[in-house]
Amino acid sequence: MICLKEFEYIYIRHWEKLYAFCFRMTRDESLSQNFVQDIFTDLWARKTEVNIVSIENYLFRAAKNQILKEYRRKKTDTTIMEDNFENYLIDNVGTLETELMDQLYGLLQRLPEKRKEILVMSKIQEMDIDEIAKVLNLSKQTVKNQLTSALKQLRFHTNETSGLIMPFGIYLLILLKHSLTI
Repeated sequence: MICLKEFEYIYIRHWEKLYAFCFRMTRDESLSQNFVQDIFTDLWARKTEVNIVSIENYLFRAAKNQILKEYRRKKTDTTIMEDNFENYLIDNVGTLETELMDQLYGLLQRLPEKRKEILVMSKIQEMDIDEIAKVLNLSKQTVKNQLTSALKQLRFHTNETSGLIMPFGIYLLILLKHSLTI
């Protein structure tokens, strides 16, 4: 639950970053202003319903959803926007709460060991399916299946753990590259 003072603080602290993000993705001032207004209007309207772990994550996810909705409405390919979104987060969102790190570790711990190992090899060590299959002496199809299952399992558990979104999860995996033990 968000009170008026918290809402004002959130707005003052985040509106410029959200606008900059929206503008960078759309190159449209008016549209970007509307997105930011809609995001904060929706947040205020849902202030009693939302349980937000990371407000910054929540706001950027809302911005991404607004932009994607607009891309789809215009029947524009969203692939480039998705890549830009992840790159923007990595470049511009510096502080991540320790709760988010704890959630990511918790999600990774839920994966079976082999599945976690394949996910780490793919997303952190940036190995392709052929390389992973050779190293682990598995078929390419098994690696694909395990990777798909790992991502589905993370998405499922992400829905249980509000506040964690996949771009931040991938970002954290990259940050943790040297400290993960498999």
